[in-house]
Amino acid sequence: MRAILPAEVLFDGEAPPAILPACDHYAGSEKLMLKSLALQEQLGPVFDITLDCEDGAQVGREAEHAELVASFIGGEHDRFGRVGVRIHDFHHPHWRDDVRMILRAAKRAPAFITVPKIRAVGDAAEMTAFIEATRVEMGIDRPIPVQLLVETHGALARVFDLAALRGVESLSFGLMDFVSAHDGAIPDTAMRSPGQFDHPLVRRAKLEIAAACHAFGRVPSHNVSTEVRDMDVVANDARRARNEFGYTRMWSIHPAQIPAIVAAFAPRDEEVALAAEILLAAQHAQWGPTRHGDTLHDRASYRYYWSVLRRARATGRAVPAEAAPLFARGELTQESA
Repeated sequence: MRAILPAEVLFDGEAPPAILPACDHYAGSEKLMLKSLALQEQLGPVFDITLDCEDGAQVGREAEHAELVASFIGGEHDRFGRVGVRIHDFHHPHWRDDVRMILRAAKRAPAFITVPKIRAVGDAAEMTAFIEATRVEMGIDRPIPVQLLVETHGALARVFDLAALRGVESLSFGLMDFVSAHDGAIPDTAMRSPGQFDHPLVRRAKLEIAAACHAFGRVPSHNVSTEVRDMDVVANDARRARNEFGYTRMWSIHPAQIPAIVAAFAPRDEEVALAAEILLAAQHAQWGPTRHGDTLHDRASYRYYWSVLRRARATGRAVPAEAAPLFARGELTQESA
């Protein structure tokens, strides 16, 4: 009898929730784009790169910047296909041109398109529909995932509706804009640690975004850490985002932050080993209940331990060789992504 894989039995016939690389690194200038691509070639696809057409473009030179961004997507340095792009927001006159120019000029479709400053569900729906229509018009064979930035009152108020939109794969929290939108009612200490984890309104926003993502199988992406010298602070921010708020991905704005973030989101070696033992025993039992030591397990805990193994691979951690057959061909690995 063929061994039944976890993905075939643990999710009631639906696809397992998406797992993206743990770090999303932003680059706005040509120099920083090239540095980021070189680092990704070195470290592997354990982090994504977002080429920024919003804050990265000079006013009046939006088209030129979009052409620059397009030249890197699918180019010689885009080895893993994990390069996305952030376009202008809905109220900017150039956002449609960003989409058209990048999809037309890039050698392959971006890994994702990030949409900033969402204010209303209708705006996000129109933008995702336009991206899909343009993709079809240009003969791109696969849908392009959309990632939404939640950084306004309107977006937070409808965050569950945003997470439910077709084509959306991730919601990101824009901490700085969110705090600024309160016109001084939230102190600036909430823009950095430890205040960003302690202020009630900011905590509420983070928790609402994470809850909405997990309700609809989307990836919650945590805001950036402003610390660029002390990587222990960055690592602690990432650990708190993961362990206290349920985030599985985090922004980076400096290359030194990337290894700290990836390591903080990776499961520990002992977690990986335990997950492999439990899942192999479950597979041997045809996914019926099992016992590991003094603890009973069934499909609910199997789903948890399967996420541990998937996160291990997504962060470049080794999975025990005997557990490798639990993965189907084509699932995310550092070597094949």
